[in-house]
This record gives sequence, structure tokens and C-alpha cells, in this order.
Amino acid sequence: MRAIARANRILGVAFLLQFATSFASSVLLRRAWYVPEEMGATLTRITQAAMWFRAGIFVDMLTALGVIFLGAMLYVTLESRMRKVALTALGFYVLEAAMLATSRAGAFALLRISEAYAGTQAAALATTGQMVYDTMEFLGGTLHMLAFCMGAILFYTLLVRARIVPRALALWGLIAVIPCLLATVLAIFGYEVPFWVYLPYVPFELAIGLWIVFAGVREPALSDPAQASKQPRPAWASGGR
Repeated sequence: MRAIARANRILGVAFLLQFATSFASSVLLRRAWYVPEEMGATLTRITQAAMWFRAGIFVDMLTALGVIFLGAMLYVTLESRMRKVALTALGFYVLEAAMLATSRAGAFALLRISEAYAGTQAAALATTGQMVYDTMEFLGGTLHMLAFCMGAILFYTLLVRARIVPRALALWGLIAVIPCLLATVLAIFGYEVPFWVYLPYVPFELAIGLWIVFAGVREPALSDPAQASKQPRPAWASGGR
């Protein structure tokens, strides 16, 4: 049981690391080089802030590794509930990480294009840069979200059933990720989706990570009723939750 507790504490750290790297890349570092709707200005800024741009690539790679780490810890924690479902969810997380990491190859291409653009200001290079950026964002910003949402729905469903964290907290993640899935599908078909659709999910990984690290977790509920009947009734069960 102590091993289970340690694994779940590490799960909290995995949630926090995933939140930190994602926030740093998409909110903080991106502002240093990206100019909305202006690829020429974006290429110029990439050249001027090349170190920040490279730092963004590095943090994105950490995010991809963090996705696998988080998926692995969720699998270790929840596979006792439904192993095949947990393994499928882990597969979606690995796919998400692979697509995110692959998309960063486009970021290196964008860096080289920006260097050439700085010397010529050629409109053709701006057009090429836009194509590279759009491809990079579609793979690493849209398709990878589809894999994430599918995996998250499976994992958070198991999280609700396992009851290792308060039910309301687990339901928050499950309910908040569903609009993200619908928005991602719409984005794949070319529809623009406002950012506020994603807002209910944004603080979830921070909240659940802090809860697990500081408040701990309960022992996972067993999916087999026969095994569950042999287990002693935990102290928290008498509280009616």
C-alpha cells in the first residue's frame, strides 16, 4: 500500500510538470516570437528572439516527455480498474507525445526560413513560412489535442470510478475535456473555435496535481466485487462520500 501511495504522489508531480511545461510554452515563450496574423513580422521576431524560440522547442520536447510520464503514472495508478481501457488511454497519450515531438521539426524549419527572410524580406519566404507554421500547428496543436482528449476521457473515467481523489475533482476533468474534444474535431474540419471553450480545463491539471501532492490519495477501489468484499472497510468510507 505504501508503494501505491508513492506512485500516486508521483502522479501529482506528473500533473504539475505537464501543466508547467504546457503553460510556459503556449503562454509565456510563444509571446516572445509569434505575431498573430503577421507571418512576416513573426519571422522577423523569430530572428531577433532566436534563443527564446529555441527555448520554446526545448520546452515542447519536455512537454512531450511529460505526456508519456503522466500517461505511464495514470496507467500504473488505474490499471487495476480496467487494464485494457487504461492501456488504450496510455496509447493515446504516447500518440499525442509523438505528434507533438514530430511537429517541432517544423519549428526548426521555421527558424531557418526566418534567417533567410531577415536578409531578403521576400514575400515567397513569408508564404513558405506560413505553410510550415500551419502544418506545425495542425499536427502539434490540433491533431495532438485529439489524441489527448481521447486518452483523457478514458483515464478520467477510470479516475472517477477509482475514487482515489474527490469525485467532484475527477468529474471536473472528465466534463471539462469533452468540450475540448468537440472543439478539436471542429478545428480539424476548418472551423474556428474560441479559446474560452478550453478554459474550464486549463487549471484542472494544476488543481489535481496540487491535491494529490499535498492531500494524498485514497486506496484505489477494486473493480472485482468479490475482491472488494475481502478488503477491510477504509476509514474514509464511513464519511458517506
